[in-house]
Amino acid sequence: MKLLSFINPSSGKKTWGHVEGDQVYDFGKRLSSYFPDLKSAIAGNALNELTHMKKGEPDFHVSEIRFLPVIENPSKIFCVGMNYMEKRVEFEQTIDAPTLFIRFPDSLCAHGEALYKPESSNEFDYEGELAVVIGKRTDNVTREEALQHVAGYSCFMDGSVRDMQYSWFTSGKNWRNTGAFGPWMVTSDEITDPQDLEIGTWLNGNRVQNDSTHSMVNTVAKLIEYISRFSPLEAGDVIITGSPGGVGKKRTPPLFMKEGDLIEVEIGKIGRLVNRVSAHSVIGHY
Repeated sequence: MKLLSFINPSSGKKTWGHVEGDQVYDFGKRLSSYFPDLKSAIAGNALNELTHMKKGEPDFHVSEIRFLPVIENPSKIFCVGMNYMEKRVEFEQTIDAPTLFIRFPDSLCAHGEALYKPESSNEFDYEGELAVVIGKRTDNVTREEALQHVAGYSCFMDGSVRDMQYSWFTSGKNWRNTGAFGPWMVTSDEITDPQDLEIGTWLNGNRVQNDSTHSMVNTVAKLIEYISRFSPLEAGDVIITGSPGGVGKKRTPPLFMKEGDLIEVEIGKIGRLVNRVSAHSVIGHY
């Protein structure tokens, strides 16, 4: 089932629902007294019930809505670096443990929304990734149990301001509207093996990343086990699982995103996330 967060074009209010083909069903309108947003529906263990709910007539065509990030307000967003072998080789990574950094919710943007390139940056890089949405409290679980704690999967564009990363990643990963998340979440009952998904990134129609989640060094289950050992996760929390090789910084010559570029991430069984790059000025100098 494809679940999404969006703006109701009739009321202008935030809501959530289900997309089937090009038709959108507004579950927020139907279930607002119980679950005002997708995160609360996940936390309320309602996803299984939604698959059996009588939806009635669709409310909108997908072209009518304005998308929101799949989960607008996750309490925690863990990002994983260097999790594909080709990427590890590109960056000469030697650390065996998962490389983690944090994104904050106010860095997120939606499918179809502008991805901001800071005007001060000349190295705005693309990184297409698989996003994992946690479905329930996840505290020190084993990898054998881990996938039972996943609500669903989505696409993510981890826009990276390379010339602000310095010695670590966080300062280059949390600029406004640099983390595109969407267009929707596919529930985990439809993706039984998250390590069997094709993943690709296109810049202005040219494929720049091409791999499979099978190439992850640390699987989704291992990442959940590792992270939940030291940081309990809650419904709606997100793990961004790393990007394949082919990033712009390691190309010869380097290839970075600029204003007006079209960047797309497609993951098999999920869909395609599309964003246009826009310049964004920030007051202040560093």
